[in-house]
Order: sequence, then C-alpha cells, then structure tokens
Amino acid sequence: MESVTPSQNNWLQKVWFSVRIPFLAIILALIVGAVVLLVSGSNPLEAYAQLFKGAFGSLKNFQRVLEKSTPLIFSGLAVALGFKAGLFNIGAQGQLLLGAIIAGFVGFSIKGLPSYVHIPLALLCGIVAGALYGAIPGLLKAFSGAHEVITTIMLNYIAINLTDYLSDGPWKDMSPGNIVSRLPAIEESAKIGTIGPVPIGFIVAVLIAFLIWFVINRTTFGFEINSVGLNPHASKYAGMRTKVLIIAALIVSGALAGLGGAVETQGVVGRYQPGFNAGIGFDGITVALLARNSPIAVIASSLLLGAMKGGANTMQFYANVPNEIIDIIQGTMLLFVTAEMVVRWVFKMRKRSETEITVTAGWGQR
Repeated sequence: MESVTPSQNNWLQKVWFSVRIPFLAIILALIVGAVVLLVSGSNPLEAYAQLFKGAFGSLKNFQRVLEKSTPLIFSGLAVALGFKAGLFNIGAQGQLLLGAIIAGFVGFSIKGLPSYVHIPLALLCGIVAGALYGAIPGLLKAFSGAHEVITTIMLNYIAINLTDYLSDGPWKDMSPGNIVSRLPAIEESAKIGTIGPVPIGFIVAVLIAFLIWFVINRTTFGFEINSVGLNPHASKYAGMRTKVLIIAALIVSGALAGLGGAVETQGVVGRYQPGFNAGIGFDGITVALLARNSPIAVIASSLLLGAMKGGANTMQFYANVPNEIIDIIQGTMLLFVTAEMVVRWVFKMRKRSETEITVTAGWGQR
C-alpha cells in the first residue's frame, strides 16, 4: 500500500480548506430542504431520490442536466471574473439576455450560410452584444465612480424590457397560429448540435472555463485583475492602469454572459423566447460563490445547480414536491456560503487566513 508523502498531504489539505465551506454549505442546505419537506408532508429521502433519478436516471436526463448547466457555467464565469477584479457584476442577466436575443436574430434573419459560418457568426454577435453592455457599467465605474451594483441592476431592467419589446414587436414570430412573444426559430445552419448525449455548447463552456483559469492565473492581465481586486489603491500606486482594468474586466464579464445567452439560444431553445432565460444570470451569482470564484470549480457548481433544475420536474411529479423547494435549497446554499460564519459555528471551524479569503470587497472598500 502506497504511503502519502508530506507534499501530497499538504496538497490535499489545501484542496480541503478551499472547498470545505461550499461543501458544508451544500450539506446544510440539503438538511434545511429536508426539514422543509418534512414540514410540508413529504418524504425527504424519496424526494431526493427522485431528484437524483430525474437528473441522472437516463442519458436523456443527463443531457438535460448538461444543457441546463451550460449557460450557468458562462454566467458563473462572468460573475466570478467580476469578483476577481473586486466588482459585483449583477448585470450578467441583462448581458445574457442581449446575447441570447441578438444570436437569435442573426440565427433566423440570415439565410443561406453554411453552418461553419452561421454558428460562429451568431455566437460572435452574442459575445459582442454582451461585451458592449458590460462596457457601460465599466465606463461609469471608471470615470464617474458609479457603483457597479446600482448600474448593473438598472441595466438589467433595460435589457429585460428591451428584449420583451423586440420579441413582441419588430422581431416577433409572425407565423400563422403564433400568439406568444418570441422570435422565429433559428435556421438549421445556426443550431449547435450534440456529440452523443453531450451538447457541444457544454464542451465549449468547459474549454472557456479552463481558458479563463489560465488567463487569471498565468498571464499578466490576470495578475493585474487579481491585484486590482485585492487592493485598487496599491495597484494604482504600482503603476497599473486601474480604470482600464475595471473596464476590461466588465467587458470580458459581459462577453462571457452574452456567449452563455447565445449558446442557450442556438444549442438548447432554438430561438429566443422570454422566460426561457429567466434567472440564469442571477443564478451565476450562486454558481460563482459556491465555486469561490475559481473558474474550474464553476464547472462543478454549475453541474450541481443544473442537476437540481434538471431533476426538479421528476421530483415534483413522482414525490409530489413543488419546484419551489429547489429554489429554497439553492437560496439556502447561497446564504450559508456568503454567511460562512454560520457554517463555521455549526461545525466548530476556525478560519485559516492563509488559505481562505473573502469572496469580494464590500461597499465601502472602493
């Protein structure tokens, strides 16, 4: 039997200290969910078993989990990158919506293109739409000091109403019999397919997550983003262009969210329709916090939330449990991750400052 070397033990210890708060937060959230199920007259074991079956009981179910996880990876990366720069990008929802509707417009309005041109063109347009929308709060933050939380919340409302207008107005599907607000279906040449049960969009999302990890941890730009996030005043004193970095961080963040919306339109829904993308950008906050802003861990936390959303209908149908239970569990996870003192108190844990850091700067730190 092989023995564990000191270096291996130190590595395992570091991994545990980096994941223990999110892991224990998930456990506590499941316990709270079980209590809620008991109070509502349901069997928690049966409910969770049906949730698992609905997520992983068949290849079709597993494909649905991957489809639901894909935009969550992009929105989680968008929020996590903002956190790395000390910015709270709540605007991922609006950026995602614009990316989704612009990709949908390019997908149905341009005809006769081969797939190898149409697919990347629609994706690129979605990326640009999200990036430009992310640039607005970046510019306001850099040159006027407007707090990104306020500006991105307001921009979310603008994006929601703009996309509602376009999908029920000039871009509405006018095919006979249609009475709902939506865009026409995209051309077959713009659709993103699958490889077996694995959506190609999910593969792209995983590759982008590794690319963001490399940029953050192995490039000068990533080093400067981390530095600005930790201490913008010291970064400016060291000669870094903090205003440029703030704008760049929110542009890239918006581009990631816009790409998530485009992939959702082209690879899952097949058109833009209000409601299909509801809340995905906001779920990115939960994903990023569960992942402790690690791009690689964003994949795992997105799969967790995707499994919960994918198995919710099966749990509701076979265990007679309302879908809102999933929202309660998800919200409780977010609560415990952000208020980690509760987790530490429950499990009698002490903070190790050398391995654990605060996820983002507070309101008064800028």
